[in-house]
Amino acid sequence: MSDSLAGRMGSPSGISPYGQQGSSANLADILERVLDKGIVIAGDIQINLLDIELLTIKLRLLVASVDKAKEMGIDWWEHDPSLSSGARPPRQVDGQSSPAGDEELAQENARLKAELTELRRAAGADSKGERQ
Repeated sequence: MSDSLAGRMGSPSGISPYGQQGSSANLADILERVLDKGIVIAGDIQINLLDIELLTIKLRLLVASVDKAKEMGIDWWEHDPSLSSGARPPRQVDGQSSPAGDEELAQENARLKAELTELRRAAGADSKGERQ
């Protein structure tokens, strides 16, 4: 029984007790793969009392790098004023908040509202003329 502790724990040749040295992935490799490919975690939590649903929480989590998220068309953090200094705060248009960058849409909306009002006036005048 001349086994040394080093011999029992693993040989100095580089073979670990969990398999070949190159086959185990370290945390950095796993994190790099997850961020490169992306991972989705989904789950629902539901609390019932006597078959009456009290609370339902739907969880959806996407873990990916910024580049991968942009590739998938996700870039909400660039337009959120609380997360990005380059994003503008929401503007007030006709008493309602309008997201930054929607100025053209707000102008088009105002133009269409005015056109609709004009058409309604014209239709009202025509119907009054037909009744007389």
